Amino acid sequence: MLRITVTLLFATIFAACSTAPVTHNAPPAAVAALAPNGKLRAAINFGNPILATKNAATGEARGVSVDLARELARRLGVPVELLLFDAAGKVVEALKSDAWDVAFVAIDPARAIDMDYSAPYVVIEGAYVVPEGSPIRSNSDVDRDGVRVVVGAGSAYDLYLSRELKKAQIVRAPTSPAVVDALVAQKLEVAAGVKQQLEADAKRLPGLRLLDGHFMVINQAMATPKGRSAGVTYLVEFVEEMKASGFVASALQRHGIEGAAVAQPATRQ
Repeated sequence: MLRITVTLLFATIFAACSTAPVTHNAPPAAVAALAPNGKLRAAINFGNPILATKNAATGEARGVSVDLARELARRLGVPVELLLFDAAGKVVEALKSDAWDVAFVAIDPARAIDMDYSAPYVVIEGAYVVPEGSPIRSNSDVDRDGVRVVVGAGSAYDLYLSRELKKAQIVRAPTSPAVVDALVAQKLEVAAGVKQQLEADAKRLPGLRLLDGHFMVINQAMATPKGRSAGVTYLVEFVEEMKASGFVASALQRHGIEGAAVAQPATRQ
């Protein structure tokens, strides 16, 4: 009887251990670097609907970046504070006042001056939309004299096109979601932005045409302010695990995001 009892006890303990959730506790140095105020302040950008949107019923932030922020905070063992912005440029500007600890932004060399990145977790496309009757038929037709391209101020598209366009003129809208409305209102030639957002706008407003393909591929990453070496080291590992485990893919599917791809694993140096 004793042997049976002991056997059952060990079986119970083994079953409990095999089904217990695996915990991922971050190193103390990473916690101190990413949550120096005792909480994780995560900048959420609504200017890119691939990353985050507001729940129509509750007004709450939702999306892959929100899910990643909450999972990171859970692993750090701290509460999360979501700081909401309507444009990536405003996220970058807020860094000057030490407003956030992590952010979800496109990788760009101009931003790398003030922040360190993980490898990308999501890859999306930047595209152009033009009026239906425009003589512009392809992406290569855009960079010409007399062409005005509207972009969201401070967005990845603004930074990229400001370097790449030699003849066309850049016009800046307050946010990326506002570019198509600015295109129509100001009778501009081209609007640039997230392909999925432009597709939705072309359906919403008659008389617009999305150009085929893309003019840039945007690598969306997690970032933290410069000088937090233990923090960025942990972010790099965290993002790679989130991609490999299927967390990012599941989040995109759960939030109904189409047209965005999970980034490939980072190449080890």
